[in-house]
Amino acid sequence: MAENQQNNQENQEALDTNHIVQARLDKLAELQSAGQDPFQITKFDQTHHSEEIKDNFEALENQHVAIAGRIMLKRVMGKASFVHLQDKQGRIQAYVSRDGIGEDEYKAFKKLDIGDIIGIEGYVFKTKTGETSVHAEKLTLLSKSLYPLPEKFHGIQDTDTRYRQRYVDLIMSEESKKVFIKRSQIISEIRNFLAGRDFMEVETPMLVSNAGGAAARPFETHYNALDEDVKLRISLELYLKRLIIGGLERVFEIGRVFRNEGVDTRHNPEFTLMELYQAYTDYEGMMELTESMFRYLAEKVCGSTTITYQGTEIDLGKPFRRLTMTEAIKEESGIDFDTVKTLEEARELAKKNHIEFEDHHKIGDIENLFFETFCEEKMIQPTFIMDHPVEISPLTKKKPSDPSKVERFELYIYGREMCNAYSELNDPIDQRERFKAQDALAEAGDEEANHTDEDFLHAMEIGMPPTGGIGYGIDRLVMLLTDSAAIRDVLLFPTLKSVN
Repeated sequence: MAENQQNNQENQEALDTNHIVQARLDKLAELQSAGQDPFQITKFDQTHHSEEIKDNFEALENQHVAIAGRIMLKRVMGKASFVHLQDKQGRIQAYVSRDGIGEDEYKAFKKLDIGDIIGIEGYVFKTKTGETSVHAEKLTLLSKSLYPLPEKFHGIQDTDTRYRQRYVDLIMSEESKKVFIKRSQIISEIRNFLAGRDFMEVETPMLVSNAGGAAARPFETHYNALDEDVKLRISLELYLKRLIIGGLERVFEIGRVFRNEGVDTRHNPEFTLMELYQAYTDYEGMMELTESMFRYLAEKVCGSTTITYQGTEIDLGKPFRRLTMTEAIKEESGIDFDTVKTLEEARELAKKNHIEFEDHHKIGDIENLFFETFCEEKMIQPTFIMDHPVEISPLTKKKPSDPSKVERFELYIYGREMCNAYSELNDPIDQRERFKAQDALAEAGDEEANHTDEDFLHAMEIGMPPTGGIGYGIDRLVMLLTDSAAIRDVLLFPTLKSVN
C-alpha cells in the first residue's frame, strides 16, 4: 500500500513537472515569435554584485548599478513587485514597478519564472523596512529557465541527486556553495604558503607507462598514436623526484591522480593530491612544514587554529603529538612489535587478535595491520605516526639506527590519514632491490605492488641529494577545514554509478 502511494505521488509530481516545463516552453516560443529570444543575448555589462552593494551601501546609495543573476523569489503586487536576485555572492532584493521600467516591460516581467536569469539596471536605495535594494529602471531577460527548481524551503533532499545535479545544489544550498568557495581558498592559500618557502609549482604526466609511487591498482588505457598501453598515474612522486635530481631543489604539484579501487565516504577513484619534495632535508623537516602549513591554513580559512569537525574540537595550535608506529600499537594493545623477531610470531599474534593477513605478508605488513585495527581511529587530535616497517615503504630511506624501520610519518587527525611523508630513498642500489621485491609481489598477484622503473633508477644513478617528500590528500584536508562528513561533499562532481 505504502509503495503504491509513493508511486502515485511520484507519477503526480512527474505530471506536474511536465505541465510546468510545457508552460515555460510556451512562454519561450511566445518571446521568440515576438523577436525577443533571450538566448540571442550575448552579454550584459554587470557592474556590481549583491554583497558588494550591501557592504558599501553608504557609498553606493542613489548610484546607478547593473546587477545580474537568477530569480529566486518574486512577489507581484499590482503595479509594483519585488524580486530576489541570486548571484555568486548571495542575494539582493530588487524593486520592479510599472512606472520604473515601463508598462509593456512590466507586463513581460510578470510572466517571468523562478529560475530565470535576468539583468537589472537601476539605483541603490533602502526600503521602508531598511533592506538594501536596487530600484529597477531597466530589466532584461538573459536566459529562460525551462525546468523548475526544487521547492525553495527544502532544496534537494536526496543526497544522490545533490551529487549528480551539483549545478542545482549550488543554486539551492548556500552551505554547499560555501564549501566549494572555501575549497578554492584552501588551494590558493597552500600555494601562497609554499611560495613563501620558495617552492616551485610544476606539472608532470598523467598518462604513464609505469604507475608507481604508491600502493594502488591503476586504471589502464591505450594510446592510439603510439600504439602503447598506458596507465593513469596513481601518484606524483617519481617525476617530481626526477626534478629534484635535475636540481630544482623545492618542487610541488597539485593534481588529479587515479586509483582503481573502492568508493566510500573517504575515497573517490579520482582525487586531488599534492606532493612536494625538498632537497637537503628529511622527514623531520617535513613534519615542521606540515605542522606549520596546517596552522596557517586554519588561521587563513577558518580564522582560528581551533576548529570543530563533526562535533569534535580539533586543536591545530598545539604541537602535534609524535609516536612511532610501534609505540602507538603498544599503547593501544599492549603488544610490542620490537620484541617480535620471526614471521611465525607475528602470524600467531595476528590470529590471536583476529587480524586477517595474506600469505605474502611479512612482519612489517602485519604490524601495519595491527596499527590499522587498534590505533588508527583513535588518533583524533593531530598525531604524527613515525618510523614505519620497511616492508610497507619501498621508496623510503631506512633508519640508520634500525634498518627494519624507515624514516616515514603519516599525520592522523580525527582517525584519518591526512598525509604521508618520507626521508626519500636516494640510494639507487637499494632502490633497485626494493623494486625487485615489489616485482615479486606483483608476480604473486598483488595488483597494488610497484614495478621496476628503469628510467627512474637511471635518474637516481645520476645522483639524488638527501630529500624530504610528502603527499597530502587535498580532498580530506578540505573535508577537515569545511566540516564535511563525506568526500563527495567536497568534490564538485564525485564518481557515481551511471543511472540506466
